[in-house]
Amino acid sequence: MRAILAAVLLGVAAGTATADGAPAALVAVVIDDVGDRLEAGERTVDLPGPVACAFLPHTPHAERLAVRAHEQGKEVLLHQPMQAVTHNELLGPGAVTLEMTEPQFLRTLRENLLALPYVSGINNHMGSLLTRHPGHMTWLMEELQRQGGLYYIDSRTTHHTVAQRMADEVGVPAGRRHVFLDNRRDTGAIRAQFRTLVRTAKRQGYALAIGHPYPETLAVLEAEIPKLAEAGVRLVPVRTLLSASYKRRTEQWQASWSR
Repeated sequence: MRAILAAVLLGVAAGTATADGAPAALVAVVIDDVGDRLEAGERTVDLPGPVACAFLPHTPHAERLAVRAHEQGKEVLLHQPMQAVTHNELLGPGAVTLEMTEPQFLRTLRENLLALPYVSGINNHMGSLLTRHPGHMTWLMEELQRQGGLYYIDSRTTHHTVAQRMADEVGVPAGRRHVFLDNRRDTGAIRAQFRTLVRTAKRQGYALAIGHPYPETLAVLEAEIPKLAEAGVRLVPVRTLLSASYKRRTEQWQASWSR
């Protein structure tokens, strides 16, 4: 586990400072639900900077858009459907559920990963029920480790999630969503959430936001991402943010033991 997480720390690149030499706060942005609509997906892939694109499995444009995202230096995530407490009719193809045996669960996950090129990690689509179950989340994390060090981002669709704990036990790089950009599809509300993202990053050193390829969300990101540098904030790939998060957690753990 320590070897894997130490390797992740190497992803913190030089240059995470503002023009006056002060350390820059780091933000990462993940856009979920990419792959169903081509025009929205193309606009997402064309966003400025290393915005990560999370693709629903087996959607009509996922493979083509994932290749384009990779060519533009953006991380590709599998937006893995997971059983929720309610509204499971919205899961779509490739979902994993509590009723599955371990072989069924792993076969579904592997088929989803094989269908999507250049995957760096995964995050959960829905999942308010499954992410609270240690056994199934351990199956997931062990498979991410077998796949060569894929990371996990917890969308935190429930406060009862055990994803981070299971990732730590298995040794998988993992992080969490701090801000939802577009629970309200209103440009003003989305812009306010983006400001919350910036404030959170400045307070704790890093923050991760999740949004969707809505026209309102994409318009805000197109306008606000180019302004981040003047605000002392740096947009980074998700893996770089995970490195900063791990470093912060390690420092806090060391500080607690030194008291």
